[in-house]
Amino acid sequence: MGAAYNGWQSQPEGQGTGVQQVIEKALSTILREKVEIVGAGRTDTGVHARNMYAHMDMENEIEDIKNVIGRLNSILPKDIAIHDIFPVKDTAHARFDAIEREYIYRIHTHKDPFEAGMSYHFFHSLDIDAMNRACDIMMRYIDFQCFSKVKTDVKTFICYITYARWEDMGDGRLRFTIRADRFLRNMVRAIVGTMIDVGRGKIPPEELSRIIESRSRCQSGMSAPAHGLTLNKVEYPWDSILP
Repeated sequence: MGAAYNGWQSQPEGQGTGVQQVIEKALSTILREKVEIVGAGRTDTGVHARNMYAHMDMENEIEDIKNVIGRLNSILPKDIAIHDIFPVKDTAHARFDAIEREYIYRIHTHKDPFEAGMSYHFFHSLDIDAMNRACDIMMRYIDFQCFSKVKTDVKTFICYITYARWEDMGDGRLRFTIRADRFLRNMVRAIVGTMIDVGRGKIPPEELSRIIESRSRCQSGMSAPAHGLTLNKVEYPWDSILP
């Protein structure tokens, strides 16, 4: 759960808490050595992650992994859990070796207390067919500067989207799934905000071509709220990174 954190990355003192620094503190306490970890990527403040990988360099081998996992989970906050620890090659890198990431965005159009905190309560009905036509158009492109934060240090705005689809889950619940080799800062939330404009009929699906080709963030829609977004899966070429 990401609601209590300023994203994944460790934050400077006085600027909130990142999930990374909470895990590093717990690892350093349990392993009795200073530990720094590198995550598969960054998430925005308030965004959740069901599946996140990180690597660390150790001075000493962990002899009882199951015991360490249990001790870590006993001292970590209730909204952070460690599922596994395993060895990888010295050259393995959690961020740069990842070949695909999957995000899910959830929307519910009827008030539901059980969806609070994990889904965006949007009060208007949405045309999923139109939103999926917009997805088809979006997947023809690879430059997504229009969906990136303006002030960012990336060298390229090129992303290869392999899947993007909206689904009606029933009872006024919608789910958007998107997969790509990489994502820009704020990219998924900006896409969702633009798709909502399509779903409400404010812009036709075909307008997405002009928006993307403009390469301008001010041409795309609002950023959808962070709490509806979850990093769901990170994929690796396991044969090449495991010992």
